[in-house]
Formats: sequence, C-alpha cells, structure tokens
Amino acid sequence: MLWHDRYRTKHEGVLRHPADAKAWKHFDTMFHDFAKDPRNVRLGLASDGFNPFGAKSLSYSMWPVVLIPYHMPHWKSMVDASFMLILLIPGSGSLGNDLDVFLRPLIDELQLLWDKGVETYDCESKQKFNMRVTLLWTINDFPAYDYLSGWSTSGYKACPICNEDASSIRLLDRIGYVGHRRFLPTNYSWRKARDFNGQRETRLAPKLVNGDDCLHQLKHLPIHQHGKHWDHVGKKRKRNPHDNLNWSKKSIFFELPYWPKLLIRHNIDVMHVEKMCLRMCWEPY
Repeated sequence: MLWHDRYRTKHEGVLRHPADAKAWKHFDTMFHDFAKDPRNVRLGLASDGFNPFGAKSLSYSMWPVVLIPYHMPHWKSMVDASFMLILLIPGSGSLGNDLDVFLRPLIDELQLLWDKGVETYDCESKQKFNMRVTLLWTINDFPAYDYLSGWSTSGYKACPICNEDASSIRLLDRIGYVGHRRFLPTNYSWRKARDFNGQRETRLAPKLVNGDDCLHQLKHLPIHQHGKHWDHVGKKRKRNPHDNLNWSKKSIFFELPYWPKLLIRHNIDVMHVEKMCLRMCWEPY
C-alpha cells in the first residue's frame, strides 16, 4: 500500500510509475488532505468496446470497465489479479453517450469514498484507519474518448487538446488535421519552412484547456437526458447556434468534486496510438 510513497524514484525527469508523473504531483499540491495519508488509494479507469464473436458483420459489442490500483509497484499493479472488473456492458451496438447510465453506481461510490471514505484495517500497523479513494484519469482509445469525456472525436474540431482553436481543412470527402508545427519551439527551423503548405508557421500552440474551462464551455450545452428517454425517441439533439464546439454532453465524471482540478483527465492508450501511426505510414491508400 505504501510502495508509491516509500520507493518511487527521487530522480527528477525519471518516469517509471504514475507516482513520478506531473499529474500525480499536481494532485498532491491541490489536495493536501488526501495526499498526507499515503494509504489512500488512487485508481485509473480503462474501458473499450470489442466484438466478442470476432465477426465484423455483427454490430454486437461488449464494453468492459476496469479499475487499476496505483499504490503498488507497476509489476504488481499491471497484472490480471490486480485489475477490478466492475462493469461488463453487452449490447447490440455502440453505447455512445448512454455509457453514463451504466457508470452511475460507480460515480456514486467514488463520491462516497472521496467525501467520507471507508473504515479499513491496516495489517502493517495493526490499526484501523479511514481509507479514501480517488480516480486519477481514464485510459481509452480515441473513439472511446468521445463517450467518456463528452467531447466528440469527429468533425472539424475533433482534437480535444486544440479545442476551439483546432486547425482542420476539407480534403475531398475527408477532413485533414493540420497545423502540427504550432507545437514546435518558436525558433525551430521547420516553422520557417514552406515545404508543408507553402506558408510559414507563426502561431503558438493552442492554450491548454483545464477542467474549469471545460465547465465554462459546458454551461451553454442543453441538459442531456441519459438513456432511451421517451421524450427524445426519434429526435436529434438541437445544437445551440452560438456553440460551435464539439461537446456532446457533460460527462458524468464532472460530478466528482476533484475532476475539474485534475491535470490529465483522459489518456489515449499507447497501443492504439502506435497502431494508427503505423497503419497510416505503411498501409496503401
């Protein structure tokens, strides 16, 4: 239980466990009361949909939701015995925004474990203590990012990092996402090159959007009725004409009091990033 506090690396710039990450340390500075007891548990949530029958012609999908504890060393945390399968959601199609319906019991328990905690026995000190729990982030691929975060990952503003300052253009029947040189240092030579689009890149990287910024943007979003609400059967959600962002709902995770203060709320898993990059590089058009 105390490994992340006693044995994590003390070398600056070395990352071998989530406890070494900037997001973990940022959480400690924001919530001192939680961080002062290293026995409090920090979790990650992973979810993705798959076809259990392996037949692409079937639209059936299965959505496991798994919690991962981070208080142990990574060689103990990242094994099957440590994973907690809390939900297994079957269905004839994609869950979409209705994923929040199934997450409701989990969010209620996470709120209770954050606000009040639960009495737990510490076998090392042989004493009882009040253990609290927090959810640090989610882990998902890019399509699942849509369902968990509420930010649509399609269209001209699909990039959640760029947010309203996204750079995209129409390419025949597809959308191309450009402007990647904005993220380079201002004195980088590629910024001056005209080999990419015939222009120099003088813009700075998009402003980092934090949780409070997201809540401000979501104030103008109509309230989303989760599930198959009878008032909305056969109807499409009307978009606010003054809202040109990609929000499709206010994620249920924002009900957690600490969620807007997290440095990183959603992570794209490495496997899918590598897979998509290799596919774009090697597969023919």
